[in-house]
Amino acid sequence: MAGIPFVKDVDFTHGVVDQLAPGIRRVIANNPGPFTYTGTGTYIIGTGSVAVIDPGPDRDAHLDALLATLKDETVSHILITHTHSDHCGLAKKFAEATGAPLYGFGAHPIRKKEYDAPDLDEGADRSYKPDIVLKDGDMLEGSDWRIETVHTPGHLSNHLCFAMPAQKALFTGDHMMGWATTVVAPPDGDMGDYLESLDLLLARDDEIYFPTHGAPIENPKRFVRAVRTHRLMRDAQIVDQIKKGRTGIKEITAAMYADVDKRLHGAAALNVLAHLIRLVRIGTVTCDGAPGMTNKYQFVVS
Repeated sequence: MAGIPFVKDVDFTHGVVDQLAPGIRRVIANNPGPFTYTGTGTYIIGTGSVAVIDPGPDRDAHLDALLATLKDETVSHILITHTHSDHCGLAKKFAEATGAPLYGFGAHPIRKKEYDAPDLDEGADRSYKPDIVLKDGDMLEGSDWRIETVHTPGHLSNHLCFAMPAQKALFTGDHMMGWATTVVAPPDGDMGDYLESLDLLLARDDEIYFPTHGAPIENPKRFVRAVRTHRLMRDAQIVDQIKKGRTGIKEITAAMYADVDKRLHGAAALNVLAHLIRLVRIGTVTCDGAPGMTNKYQFVVS
Protein backbone atom coordinates (compact mmCIF):
# COMPACT_ATOMS: atom_id res chain seq x y z
CA MET A 1 0.00 0.00 0.00
CA ALA A 2 2.41 2.58 -1.26
CA GLY A 3 1.83 6.10 -0.06
CA ILE A 4 0.51 5.36 3.43
CA PRO A 5 3.25 6.13 6.00
CA PHE A 6 2.67 3.05 8.15
CA VAL A 7 4.46 2.73 11.50
CA LYS A 8 5.45 -0.91 11.93
CA ASP A 9 7.76 -0.71 14.94
CA VAL A 10 6.21 -0.84 18.41
CA ASP A 11 8.54 -0.75 21.42
CA PHE A 12 6.77 -2.62 24.23
CA THR A 13 6.51 -5.73 26.40
CA HIS A 14 3.17 -7.49 26.79
CA GLY A 15 1.56 -6.70 30.13
CA VAL A 16 4.02 -3.93 31.04
CA VAL A 17 2.85 -0.32 31.31
CA ASP A 18 4.55 2.31 29.12
CA GLN A 19 4.35 6.07 29.58
CA LEU A 20 3.66 7.49 26.10
CA ALA A 21 3.04 11.13 27.02
CA PRO A 22 2.16 13.13 30.14
CA GLY A 23 -1.04 11.59 31.50
CA ILE A 24 -1.12 8.84 28.87
CA ARG A 25 -0.05 5.27 29.60
CA ARG A 26 -0.56 2.01 27.67
CA VAL A 27 -0.56 -1.71 28.48
CA ILE A 28 -0.65 -4.10 25.48
CA ALA A 29 -2.45 -7.42 25.85
CA ASN A 30 -0.82 -10.62 24.66
CA ASN A 31 -3.31 -11.24 21.85
CA PRO A 32 -1.28 -10.66 18.67
CA GLY A 33 -2.81 -11.69 15.35
CA PRO A 34 -3.67 -10.69 11.79
CA PHE A 35 -6.37 -8.27 13.02
CA THR A 36 -4.74 -7.12 16.28
CA TYR A 37 -1.08 -6.77 15.18
CA THR A 38 1.01 -6.85 18.40
CA GLY A 39 -2.12 -6.96 20.57
CA THR A 40 -4.76 -4.69 22.04
CA GLY A 41 -3.40 -1.51 23.61
CA THR A 42 -5.33 -0.44 26.70
CA TYR A 43 -4.85 3.25 27.49
CA ILE A 44 -4.80 4.75 30.98
CA ILE A 45 -5.62 8.47 31.10
CA GLY A 46 -4.58 10.68 34.00
CA THR A 47 -3.12 9.82 37.38
CA GLY A 48 -4.69 8.95 40.70
CA SER A 49 -8.27 8.90 39.41
CA VAL A 50 -8.05 7.60 35.84
CA ALA A 51 -10.05 6.73 32.75
CA VAL A 52 -9.29 3.50 30.90
CA ILE A 53 -9.90 3.19 27.15
CA ASP A 54 -10.58 -0.30 25.71
CA PRO A 55 -9.81 -2.80 28.51
CA GLY A 56 -9.18 -5.37 25.79
CA PRO A 57 -9.80 -9.09 25.33
CA ASP A 58 -11.16 -11.41 28.00
CA ARG A 59 -7.79 -12.69 29.21
CA ASP A 60 -6.94 -13.14 32.86
CA ALA A 61 -3.28 -12.20 32.33
CA HIS A 62 -4.30 -8.82 30.89
CA LEU A 63 -6.78 -8.22 33.71
CA ASP A 64 -4.04 -9.00 36.24
CA ALA A 65 -1.61 -6.65 34.46
CA LEU A 66 -4.11 -3.78 34.47
CA LEU A 67 -5.06 -4.27 38.12
CA ALA A 68 -1.41 -4.46 39.14
CA THR A 69 -0.64 -1.26 37.23
CA LEU A 70 -3.59 0.54 38.86
CA LYS A 71 -3.33 -0.95 42.38
CA ASP A 72 -2.76 2.46 44.00
CA GLU A 73 -5.19 4.37 41.75
CA THR A 74 -8.94 4.60 41.20
CA VAL A 75 -10.65 3.93 37.87
CA SER A 76 -13.52 6.41 37.41
CA HIS A 77 -14.42 5.73 33.74
CA ILE A 78 -14.09 2.74 31.39
CA LEU A 79 -14.43 3.96 27.79
CA ILE A 80 -15.18 1.59 24.90
CA THR A 81 -14.40 2.59 21.31
CA HIS A 82 -16.59 -0.18 19.82
CA THR A 83 -17.97 -3.63 20.41
CA HIS A 84 -15.41 -6.02 18.91
CA SER A 85 -14.31 -8.46 21.59
CA ASP A 86 -10.61 -7.60 21.33
CA HIS A 87 -11.59 -4.13 22.61
CA CYS A 88 -14.32 -4.82 25.16
CA GLY A 89 -14.28 -8.55 25.93
CA LEU A 90 -12.71 -7.80 29.33
CA ALA A 91 -15.00 -4.85 30.06
CA LYS A 92 -17.44 -6.60 32.40
CA LYS A 93 -14.75 -8.28 34.51
CA PHE A 94 -12.69 -5.09 34.66
CA ALA A 95 -15.74 -3.07 35.69
CA GLU A 96 -16.56 -5.59 38.42
CA ALA A 97 -12.97 -5.52 39.68
CA THR A 98 -12.71 -1.71 39.76
CA GLY A 99 -16.29 -0.62 40.41
CA ALA A 100 -16.12 1.81 37.48
CA PRO A 101 -19.01 2.31 35.04
CA LEU A 102 -18.79 1.43 31.36
CA TYR A 103 -19.18 4.22 28.79
CA GLY A 104 -19.87 3.63 25.09
CA PHE A 105 -22.07 4.42 22.12
CA GLY A 106 -24.24 1.35 22.67
CA ALA A 107 -24.52 -2.41 22.44
CA HIS A 108 -23.33 -4.29 19.37
CA PRO A 109 -25.44 -3.32 16.32
CA ILE A 110 -28.21 -5.62 15.21
CA ARG A 111 -27.14 -7.48 12.07
CA LYS A 112 -28.32 -5.89 8.82
CA LYS A 113 -30.22 -8.71 7.15
CA GLU A 114 -30.15 -7.15 3.69
CA TYR A 115 -26.44 -7.92 3.28
CA ASP A 116 -25.14 -11.44 2.68
CA ALA A 117 -21.91 -11.12 4.68
CA PRO A 118 -20.30 -13.26 7.41
CA ASP A 119 -19.08 -11.80 10.68
CA LEU A 120 -15.37 -11.15 11.02
CA ASP A 121 -13.20 -13.65 12.87
CA GLU A 122 -12.28 -11.00 15.44
CA GLY A 123 -15.89 -11.32 16.62
CA ALA A 124 -18.53 -9.18 18.19
CA ASP A 125 -19.08 -8.90 21.92
CA ARG A 126 -22.85 -9.19 22.02
CA SER A 127 -22.89 -9.34 25.82
CA TYR A 128 -21.49 -5.82 26.25
CA LYS A 129 -23.83 -3.01 27.25
CA PRO A 130 -22.67 0.41 28.48
CA ASP A 131 -23.84 1.71 31.82
CA ILE A 132 -23.73 5.21 30.37
CA VAL A 133 -24.49 5.82 26.69
CA LEU A 134 -22.32 8.37 24.90
CA LYS A 135 -23.10 10.47 21.85
CA ASP A 136 -20.93 12.63 19.62
CA GLY A 137 -19.57 15.68 21.41
CA ASP A 138 -20.06 14.49 25.00
CA MET A 139 -17.44 15.74 27.47
CA LEU A 140 -15.99 13.63 30.29
CA GLU A 141 -13.70 14.97 33.00
CA GLY A 142 -11.37 13.75 35.73
CA SER A 143 -9.13 15.59 38.15
CA ASP A 144 -6.35 16.06 35.57
CA TRP A 145 -7.91 15.11 32.24
CA ARG A 146 -10.75 16.07 29.89
CA ILE A 147 -12.05 13.85 27.07
CA GLU A 148 -14.47 14.56 24.22
CA THR A 149 -16.29 11.81 22.33
CA VAL A 150 -16.09 11.78 18.53
CA HIS A 151 -18.51 9.48 16.70
CA THR A 152 -16.71 7.87 13.74
CA PRO A 153 -18.92 5.22 12.10
CA GLY A 154 -17.46 3.07 9.35
CA HIS A 155 -15.56 0.19 10.92
CA LEU A 156 -18.72 -0.26 13.00
CA SER A 157 -21.70 2.06 13.31
CA ASN A 158 -21.10 2.40 17.07
CA HIS A 159 -17.41 3.33 16.78
CA LEU A 160 -16.17 6.22 18.91
CA CYS A 161 -12.84 8.01 19.06
CA PHE A 162 -11.86 9.87 22.21
CA ALA A 163 -10.13 13.25 22.03
CA MET A 164 -8.03 15.03 24.62
CA PRO A 165 -8.34 18.62 23.33
CA ALA A 166 -5.67 20.09 25.61
CA GLN A 167 -3.11 17.56 24.35
CA LYS A 168 -4.43 17.65 20.76
CA ALA A 169 -4.50 13.86 20.98
CA LEU A 170 -7.07 11.45 19.57
CA PHE A 171 -7.53 7.82 20.65
CA THR A 172 -8.68 6.27 17.39
CA GLY A 173 -9.64 2.69 18.28
CA ASP A 174 -9.84 0.82 14.98
CA HIS A 175 -10.90 3.83 12.92
CA MET A 176 -7.27 4.64 12.21
CA MET A 177 -4.45 2.14 12.78
CA GLY A 178 -0.80 2.95 12.19
CA TRP A 179 0.29 -0.49 11.01
CA ALA A 180 -2.44 -1.29 8.42
CA THR A 181 -5.66 -0.03 6.91
CA THR A 182 -8.86 -0.60 8.85
CA VAL A 183 -11.21 -3.41 7.88
CA VAL A 184 -14.60 -2.01 6.87
CA ALA A 185 -16.81 -5.07 6.78
CA PRO A 186 -20.54 -5.39 6.15
CA PRO A 187 -23.09 -6.12 7.45
CA ASP A 188 -22.49 -3.18 9.83
CA GLY A 189 -19.27 -1.70 8.46
CA ASP A 190 -20.03 0.97 5.88
CA MET A 191 -17.50 2.40 3.41
CA GLY A 192 -19.51 5.56 2.75
CA ASP A 193 -19.68 6.26 6.49
CA TYR A 194 -15.97 5.48 6.81
CA LEU A 195 -14.98 8.02 4.15
CA GLU A 196 -17.18 10.66 5.79
CA SER A 197 -15.53 9.90 9.13
CA LEU A 198 -12.11 10.38 7.52
CA ASP A 199 -13.27 13.80 6.33
CA LEU A 200 -14.39 14.55 9.89
CA LEU A 201 -10.85 13.81 11.14
CA LEU A 202 -9.34 16.06 8.48
CA ALA A 203 -11.43 18.94 9.81
CA ARG A 204 -10.00 18.51 13.32
CA ASP A 205 -6.75 19.90 14.75
CA ASP A 206 -5.37 16.76 16.43
CA GLU A 207 -1.59 16.45 16.34
CA ILE A 208 -1.19 12.79 17.35
CA TYR A 209 -3.29 9.64 17.18
CA PHE A 210 -3.15 6.77 19.64
CA PRO A 211 -4.71 3.69 17.97
CA THR A 212 -5.75 0.63 19.97
CA HIS A 213 -3.47 -1.50 17.79
CA GLY A 214 0.02 -0.35 16.86
CA ALA A 215 2.23 2.66 17.49
CA PRO A 216 1.15 6.31 17.80
CA ILE A 217 0.61 8.17 14.52
CA GLU A 218 2.35 11.51 14.20
CA ASN A 219 1.49 14.00 11.43
CA PRO A 220 -2.01 12.45 11.40
CA LYS A 221 -3.56 14.57 8.64
CA ARG A 222 -0.97 13.34 6.17
CA PHE A 223 -1.82 9.79 7.27
CA VAL A 224 -5.58 10.30 6.92
CA ARG A 225 -5.22 11.84 3.47
CA ALA A 226 -3.12 8.86 2.37
CA VAL A 227 -5.70 6.40 3.70
CA ARG A 228 -8.52 8.29 1.97
CA THR A 229 -6.60 8.27 -1.32
CA HIS A 230 -5.99 4.54 -0.89
CA ARG A 231 -9.70 3.85 -0.37
CA LEU A 232 -10.64 5.74 -3.53
CA MET A 233 -7.88 3.89 -5.37
CA ARG A 234 -9.49 0.62 -4.24
CA ASP A 235 -12.78 1.86 -5.74
CA ALA A 236 -11.00 2.36 -9.06
CA GLN A 237 -9.25 -1.03 -8.88
CA ILE A 238 -12.54 -2.83 -8.25
CA VAL A 239 -14.19 -1.07 -11.17
CA ASP A 240 -11.20 -2.02 -13.34
CA GLN A 241 -11.52 -5.69 -12.33
CA ILE A 242 -15.22 -5.63 -13.22
CA LYS A 243 -14.42 -4.11 -16.60
CA LYS A 244 -11.96 -7.00 -17.15
CA GLY A 245 -14.76 -9.50 -16.63
CA ARG A 246 -14.24 -10.40 -12.97
CA THR A 247 -17.77 -9.79 -11.76
CA GLY A 248 -17.78 -11.75 -8.49
CA ILE A 249 -16.18 -10.81 -5.18
CA LYS A 250 -14.13 -14.01 -4.92
CA GLU A 251 -12.28 -13.45 -8.20
CA ILE A 252 -11.96 -9.69 -7.63
CA THR A 253 -10.38 -10.31 -4.23
CA ALA A 254 -8.00 -12.99 -5.53
CA ALA A 255 -6.74 -10.64 -8.24
CA MET A 256 -6.44 -7.52 -6.07
CA TYR A 257 -4.93 -9.17 -2.99
CA ALA A 258 -2.69 -11.77 -4.61
CA ASP A 259 0.31 -10.58 -2.60
CA VAL A 260 -1.52 -10.40 0.75
CA ASP A 261 -1.43 -13.08 3.49
CA LYS A 262 -4.23 -15.52 2.62
CA ARG A 263 -5.39 -15.45 6.26
CA LEU A 264 -6.60 -11.93 5.49
CA HIS A 265 -8.46 -12.76 2.27
CA GLY A 266 -11.76 -13.21 4.10
CA ALA A 267 -11.49 -9.72 5.55
CA ALA A 268 -10.28 -8.40 2.19
CA ALA A 269 -13.38 -9.85 0.49
CA LEU A 270 -15.57 -8.05 3.02
CA ASN A 271 -13.71 -4.84 2.26
CA VAL A 272 -14.41 -5.39 -1.45
CA LEU A 273 -18.09 -5.90 -0.62
CA ALA A 274 -18.09 -2.65 1.39
CA HIS A 275 -16.67 -0.79 -1.62
CA LEU A 276 -19.18 -2.43 -3.94
CA ILE A 277 -22.13 -1.50 -1.72
CA ARG A 278 -20.97 2.11 -1.92
CA LEU A 279 -20.38 1.90 -5.68
CA VAL A 280 -23.87 0.50 -6.20
CA ARG A 281 -25.28 3.23 -3.96
CA ILE A 282 -23.65 6.02 -6.00
CA GLY A 283 -24.54 4.40 -9.34
CA THR A 284 -21.08 3.40 -10.57
CA VAL A 285 -21.91 -0.32 -10.72
CA THR A 286 -25.04 -2.44 -10.65
CA CYS A 287 -25.78 -5.73 -8.91
CA ASP A 288 -28.04 -8.65 -9.78
CA GLY A 289 -29.88 -8.21 -6.49
CA ALA A 290 -29.09 -6.75 -3.08
CA PRO A 291 -25.27 -6.50 -2.86
CA GLY A 292 -23.80 -9.62 -1.28
CA MET A 293 -20.82 -11.96 -1.34
CA THR A 294 -22.17 -14.24 -4.09
CA ASN A 295 -23.75 -11.67 -6.39
CA LYS A 296 -22.51 -10.50 -9.78
CA TYR A 297 -21.61 -6.87 -10.47
CA GLN A 298 -21.52 -4.86 -13.67
CA PHE A 299 -20.02 -1.49 -14.56
CA VAL A 300 -22.50 1.22 -15.51
CA VAL A 301 -21.50 2.73 -18.84
CA SER A 302 -22.26 6.46 -18.77
